[in-house]
Amino acid sequence: MAFWFLPELLIPILVVLLVVLSLHIKSTRSKNSLPPPQNWPIAGILPSLVVNLHRLHDYIAAVLPSTGNSFMAPIASTTRFFVTCDPANVQHVFTSNHANYPKGEEFAQIFDVTSGSLFTADGESSRRLRARYQSVLSSPRLLASMANCCHDKVEKGLLPFMARMARTGAPLDINDVVSRLVFDLYATTVLGVDPCRLSLLDMPPMQVADAMDTVMEVGFVRHIVPLFCWKLMRCLMVGPERRLAAAQGVLRRFTLEMVERRRKTVCSIGRLEENEEEQQARVTSSSVVDILSNYVNDPEYYENDDHLLQATLITYMIAGRDTIGTTLPWVFYNLAKNPHVVLGIRNKLAPIASTRKAAAPFDAGAMMVFEPEELKPLVYLQASLLESMRLYPPIPIEREIMVSSDVMPSGHEVRAGDIVIISLYSMGRMEDLWGPDCQEYNPERWLSKDGGKLRHVPSHKFLAFNSGPRMCLGKDIAISQMKTIVAAVLWNFDVVGVLLDGQQAVEPKLSCLLQMKNGLKLKVQKREM
Repeated sequence: MAFWFLPELLIPILVVLLVVLSLHIKSTRSKNSLPPPQNWPIAGILPSLVVNLHRLHDYIAAVLPSTGNSFMAPIASTTRFFVTCDPANVQHVFTSNHANYPKGEEFAQIFDVTSGSLFTADGESSRRLRARYQSVLSSPRLLASMANCCHDKVEKGLLPFMARMARTGAPLDINDVVSRLVFDLYATTVLGVDPCRLSLLDMPPMQVADAMDTVMEVGFVRHIVPLFCWKLMRCLMVGPERRLAAAQGVLRRFTLEMVERRRKTVCSIGRLEENEEEQQARVTSSSVVDILSNYVNDPEYYENDDHLLQATLITYMIAGRDTIGTTLPWVFYNLAKNPHVVLGIRNKLAPIASTRKAAAPFDAGAMMVFEPEELKPLVYLQASLLESMRLYPPIPIEREIMVSSDVMPSGHEVRAGDIVIISLYSMGRMEDLWGPDCQEYNPERWLSKDGGKLRHVPSHKFLAFNSGPRMCLGKDIAISQMKTIVAAVLWNFDVVGVLLDGQQAVEPKLSCLLQMKNGLKLKVQKREM
């Protein structure tokens, strides 16, 4: 009796399958033809999405120019998507009429493991939480601790590992290496615990990191599958929903363990006698400055079985680990294909290295890690990062929902309840924005004519760090950390080759993040200096 409606689902499912089959046959006959997606009865444009799922972002990027950079996309007859990459529409959604385009309740359900945190919040709740996050991330002690941790991870983890791989001549998967490095970095700075995944010789699987990847992969499925479909799968515990439930369990157990460990530490310090004040001061000053410390004693965050605190910690991990860990492999991919850019970056690093060597004795065999203040003036290095994020934004789409009916600057009428999809991936490939060479990796496009300054690009044209009231709070932290990592690798190592024989093509996986599907295997050689 509980599933009385299942027979009614058979008809639309059969229709979708038949349409998908016909479209597949059609697509094999004319692979170079990319017309706007067909709006089919009942199924809407879902068949077109299914047929092109393996290259969805490229498909949308190819379709949008032929539609004037925006089109309405009904799915399963009950859901309407408005897909756009028009900067005027982006500015309207994120800034001019921001209140009318919240993330919405369905978004909070899609990412229910972060429910209640800034990641899913809207309105007044979002403003209040954002102020708290901003207060935490602006702490000078925390910022210094994060910079020191990044330096330490690069010096004692990343570079020795790469040197070992260079000596053996074995290829390394830079995607996996970066993922481990950034997971270690953010587990340390968010939770105060160092998993040391990168330094272990056998490179064991990362259960928690894999669980975070699963959240984003299944979140992508939830984005494109009608709500009732994925909720039915969740009820039956089948398909991707079964994987997601297991992943959420891993994340909740891990964060709860970290919280309980921290509370025990805080309680043990709190029990020190009055005449032990000096000992307490030593413990406090030597302890790791982390984000968890700002929340662990706040009653608001440990009521309701710690759900909000866990969701908050997972959000911090996602914001840092997933964004930087997704971006850096694409950065190294682009740099490996463009040795002239690597040479340009090294030319800017050379004076810093020379000054260092002249100021203090330097072991010729030692590897060099640059400080954030040293790298701050290196706009060409930053331009190389931004250019990679233009072509491969860590979050390729943004999703908002309409509260009240509206007319977009592009002239499209959108109704209350419509879902707005903004394709960041397509925005980075618009000739109107970036010129006829928009498909090419060219850091110079970010520089002033004399090359001495970064050219200003409004956030509604370059959305990698979001825009308006939702501008990324950790933007400067992320850029600084990426510059530290990239500068150290490029100065100390040569990257040899991009695709090794037998490696599958480098392409994104189906996820809310633009992660590499098959990784990126490279060979490295130690530079002689």
